[in-house]
Amino acid sequence: MHKDPTVQLAMDLINRRSITPEDAGCQALIEKRLLACGFQCENMPFGDVTNLWARRGTSSPVLCFAGHTDVVPPGDRSQWCTDPFAAEIRDGFLCGRGAADMKGGLAATITAAERFVAGGKPFTGSVAFLITSDEEGIAVNGTRRVIDTLRAREEKIDYCVVGEPSSDAIPGDVIRIGRRGSLTGSITINGVEGHVAYGHLASNPIRHFAPALAELHEIEWDKGNAYFPPTTFEVAHVQSSSGSDNVIPGTLSAKFNLRYSTEWHERDLREKIESILGRHNLDYSIEWHHSGAPFLTSHGVLTSAARQAALEIAGVEAVFSTGGGTSDGRFISPYGAEVIEVGLTNATIHKIDERVQVAHLPLISALYERIMQLMLATT
Repeated sequence: MHKDPTVQLAMDLINRRSITPEDAGCQALIEKRLLACGFQCENMPFGDVTNLWARRGTSSPVLCFAGHTDVVPPGDRSQWCTDPFAAEIRDGFLCGRGAADMKGGLAATITAAERFVAGGKPFTGSVAFLITSDEEGIAVNGTRRVIDTLRAREEKIDYCVVGEPSSDAIPGDVIRIGRRGSLTGSITINGVEGHVAYGHLASNPIRHFAPALAELHEIEWDKGNAYFPPTTFEVAHVQSSSGSDNVIPGTLSAKFNLRYSTEWHERDLREKIESILGRHNLDYSIEWHHSGAPFLTSHGVLTSAARQAALEIAGVEAVFSTGGGTSDGRFISPYGAEVIEVGLTNATIHKIDERVQVAHLPLISALYERIMQLMLATT
């Protein structure tokens, strides 16, 4: 047993092989801890996804800590220095899948709440937890469904801290106040298969798609704004082959993604791309997947509390950012909650030998506790 409760809880969580959408008993462990300090806990399973909603208090404002127990697969386990699902401390680092993303941060939110409640000081409002096992997956039956359920019964989250690994060097040095939107297109270009020596009798989808793809890459979608970097367009997959070197393929498939700012609505992006494809006279079909719209939390009570906590606890002047990928904050923000992300460092997330500095775990836990004190404690 490790002497620090946050480190020990993180190790207990890492030891559970909770690859999306499996929870592997993580939430049951967390629920037991929260019940012991007075939280009302509600399990919300949807499909194969496990979700936990826990709340202590019945009044507003509701300060919610959001996180996930699922992790990405470990990849080639022979490349790991340790067993990815057997937490181990080496040279001052806690190693294992999920150490940074985000079982370490999740453990820190739990121990922070335990200390905040055990302190015995009165506080206004409520502390809540929204925990899912589907953040790393398709994110359909996780946080999105829990939020829909809460809305249906008019239960509101006012402030939300997502414990994702947002920091660069020291926990709290970067606070995410928003995220870009994510729009993926899966396109099929139709051609006519034929012999490469008789190209005039075939129709090569690669030849047809290339000019349109070049144009899409050359577009300056926007210049960004005060809070967001410019919108980006990237191709993630292109496939076109008959399996033979002397045959022109009949189809081409491709996937691309746009990470877009508040300068755009996803509908307008779709229309612009489809107009370009149409102008190139392509015979195509396309399917769109919208992972989430961009969101931004204006400077206010929550951002001020988080920045003050980072300065007091970690000794850092936090930088506000909207960089990185997407998070479940995209499902919480649209319904009026102020959402930020602050957590551990992210240098090793989704990598072989994922790890986090052991000393950072009690530090981020203390930072979370300080946010609770600043947001809810009465004088």
